[in-house]
Amino acid sequence: MPIELIILIASLLVSWLVFNWAFKVLKASIGTAISLAAIVLAMQLVFGIGPNQLFQHIIHLPETLGKIISGK
Repeated sequence: MPIELIILIASLLVSWLVFNWAFKVLKASIGTAISLAAIVLAMQLVFGIGPNQLFQHIIHLPETLGKIISGK
């Protein structure tokens, strides 16, 4: 078996593994983005909470959790 054929097979295998990994990451990212969009839309329609208000609460979450834990 010539060395070029071994290198070709190895490079095809590595390329396939990288493509497969990238596809799984992309699929998971799209699923997460759709879930987040659905949650924000539901909160806006049901409770009237807009994306900016939600983002402000997320920014202040560590402070709020610190107050809850310390009992203030």
